Amino acid sequence: MKFTTPGIAMLFALLMAAAGVRAGEVQMRGVSNPQQARIDYILKCQGCHRPDGGGDDRSNPPIRNEVARFLGVPGGREFLARVPGVSTVDLDDTRLANLVNWTLYTFDPAHMPADFRPYSPEEIGHLRRHPLRLERAETRARLVKGFSQDRAKTHSP
Repeated sequence: MKFTTPGIAMLFALLMAAAGVRAGEVQMRGVSNPQQARIDYILKCQGCHRPDGGGDDRSNPPIRNEVARFLGVPGGREFLARVPGVSTVDLDDTRLANLVNWTLYTFDPAHMPADFRPYSPEEIGHLRRHPLRLERAETRARLVKGFSQDRAKTHSP
């Protein structure tokens, strides 16, 4: 059987469609339903963090180009599931894990670790039982400070 270039392209497209991956779509591990995650972001997060994840730099920090950086500092992974807006949102643990994983890929793909381990519903359920309250801002500031220290380590000669 002889395959032509268009035939090979068609076969590849069919295989990708069967795998549930559309052309130009990023594979998001831990995101079982990107459409539901987007709707949940619009309904539960966008009011404070804005449609583009830009936040307001006061009480609603930006997540765009920053949120995945928390995964690279000690305590950062836990922080993301314990901040008040995440830990107290009225979503079950499965939808919340889907949303948090989607948010990381959507708003900060450049900082996603290659070895990213997606949040599971069980992990989200455990972490959200211990929400950050008054210590949220102090904890965030300490973690963000670690971003620059981490950057200095990776860029030093």
